[in-house]
Amino acid sequence: MAEPASSHAQQPEGATGVLVLADGSVVWGRGFGSVGSAVGEVCFNTAMTGYQEVMTDPSYASQVVCFTFPHIGNVGANGEDVESHDVPGAVGCVVREWPTAPSNFRSEGDFPAWLAAQGKIGLAGVDTRALTRRIRLSGAPNAVIAHDPQGRFDVAAMIAQARAWSGLEGLDLAKDVTRDASEDWRGGVWHLGEGYQKPTPLQGRGLGEGNVSSAPDSPRPPTPSPEGVGEKKPHVVAIDYGAKDNIFRNLVRAGARVTVVPAETPLETILALNPAGVFLSNGPGDPAATGAYAVPVIAGLLERDVPMFGICLGHQMLGIAAGAKTTKMNQGHRGANHPVLRKAGGVVEITSMNHGFAVDGATLPAGVEETHVSLFDGSNCGIAIKGKRAFGVQYHPEASPGPQDSFYLFEKFVGMLG
Repeated sequence: MAEPASSHAQQPEGATGVLVLADGSVVWGRGFGSVGSAVGEVCFNTAMTGYQEVMTDPSYASQVVCFTFPHIGNVGANGEDVESHDVPGAVGCVVREWPTAPSNFRSEGDFPAWLAAQGKIGLAGVDTRALTRRIRLSGAPNAVIAHDPQGRFDVAAMIAQARAWSGLEGLDLAKDVTRDASEDWRGGVWHLGEGYQKPTPLQGRGLGEGNVSSAPDSPRPPTPSPEGVGEKKPHVVAIDYGAKDNIFRNLVRAGARVTVVPAETPLETILALNPAGVFLSNGPGDPAATGAYAVPVIAGLLERDVPMFGICLGHQMLGIAAGAKTTKMNQGHRGANHPVLRKAGGVVEITSMNHGFAVDGATLPAGVEETHVSLFDGSNCGIAIKGKRAFGVQYHPEASPGPQDSFYLFEKFVGMLG
């Protein structure tokens, strides 16, 4: 297929899928996965592995992912690699080649069939390099992705829908992807070949099957019991703004027992759980919008010097609570190969990222230390609140998918809980 056109492009013969941008550009291809249409922001991800984890990451809610790696689908799909069950993730994906046939001993089915079962749309046969260049130059556009086996599309209506959509700026999506009620996390550490082990939450959103649209400076601890519970383990309350399951697995691996609470849980309810520390999860949308209810809670925890660790959206809202501002990025950072400088010691971590907003490093007040920066563009990737036991990073240290350079952060957090 050709590069994205600047105006209506004639539908080629055999096209069963289309991506229509708000500026009127039309990208034709072959549709797969779910039949229908969806509106969202188009972004690109540079990871060479982990497409299933990417598509089920709640941080991708209301987004269409353009995969820059051309061979998507080669490991098939399975129940183990789903990062969040029964929660909206990406609404669709764009790929260069028709999804590769599965060739992996863990495969339980092919990618297109899995995508259809999840209610997500795929578009193949696209010049993904051209689309990626367009995003890098002009920013992430609003668009409509559609799939119809009969090739019937109302392009004019799709352009109108893409233009009418508000976009991610000012949008609180955490409320759409968080769980309904608190639960004790009983999921264990993931082990290859053991099959998907369904956790058994006490209440709230089930974590079973669903069908929705090298630490460089510290030793690894012994693996805790699979249940992740125990009276002697420090109790972490994790606020779910759109969390991935592997975050909780890593907290358990680092030695904590975890209670997960919904995004809008009041401060008093969190304090009543008597946490040794509070974890602020990743999530989708604009941190300033979610911060309308989340930042006062985080500020209250800071006032009481409750230890806190935030990642991604949680990191951004921790920054707002400390007096900084956040900004919408042109293209964002999404992939499993992003180099980050840890200022203490000058160590470089290769990290997994997924964000379109960032803490504006120029707005950090005197009481906030910048601990990490991106080596791609110098943007803020980590903060620590001076005089408090609170820190955050912009990237995803749970590494799902991605490198495991940053597991030490979970150890650091659990280690400060006593």
